[in-house]
Amino acid sequence: MKKKSITVAILTIMLAASTILSGCSGSGTETQKKTETSVEQTDQKDTDQKEKEEKEEQKKAELADGVYKADFVTDNGMFQVNEAYDGKGTLTVKDGEMTIHVSLRSKKIVNLYVGLAKNAKNDEKNLLEPTTDTVTYSDGTTEEVYGFDVPVKALDQEFDLALIGTKGKWYNHKVYVTNPTPVEEEGPKTEISALEDGNYTMEITFEGGSGKATILSPVKIKAEGGAVTATVQWDSPNYDYMIVDGTKYLPSSTEGGSVFEIPVSAFDEPVSVIGDTVAMSKPHEIEYTLTFRSDTLQSVE
Repeated sequence: MKKKSITVAILTIMLAASTILSGCSGSGTETQKKTETSVEQTDQKDTDQKEKEEKEEQKKAELADGVYKADFVTDNGMFQVNEAYDGKGTLTVKDGEMTIHVSLRSKKIVNLYVGLAKNAKNDEKNLLEPTTDTVTYSDGTTEEVYGFDVPVKALDQEFDLALIGTKGKWYNHKVYVTNPTPVEEEGPKTEISALEDGNYTMEITFEGGSGKATILSPVKIKAEGGAVTATVQWDSPNYDYMIVDGTKYLPSSTEGGSVFEIPVSAFDEPVSVIGDTVAMSKPHEIEYTLTFRSDTLQSVE
């Protein structure tokens, strides 16, 4: 009987020891699992942070510093770039940071905010303030509208851009910037007063009207005594006078197209002129814009 009691006691002790060891082993396994999970999470955070930094560097390296034209694409027809700019804004890249300037259709949008409308209300210090831009339309008319400088983190990636109008209500929108094209640097400019006496040719940029008539380019330029005169020829003989700086000029010829000698007040700036056409049932004065491009100046022997 005594021997049996001893045997039972030994078995009880062994069972208890086994339970304790099993518990310790389970606890150790659980601790090991937690440690491994913690390490994995740390590694994942490090990987995510590294990927984020790499993406940021990639974004900065997308374009070299400079000025570009780029499409500014919106999600709503009421919120778009002014029609005079064909959906494009001016993208400036400096030290890898990108900002696009866009001229809108009117002055009805008074602020923009990079983010959601609900956050804009309490983040006034980060609201984008408007600039006043003057746009020139294809018919020669001009208008003042609001423009904005919008920071761009990456090309071809949609981002939130909220707006508020004159009625004081915020709206959510999504936009993205794409198709950047470098803006060609202009050649050296020539001031009128610095132009030596002589005969030249010069390319012009012609805008305005319905597009049915135009002034041929290049035009003849004559410099004399600090004054510059341009001989311009229309591709139509139906222009019976032009008005430049309030003075009326009659054609010197109408063969092959009406020819006028007009003063040039500035190079490389839009100059407004009026042409009167008799092509319709009644004469019509139409406003045009000429830009005399000094970088195309050629001397005529």
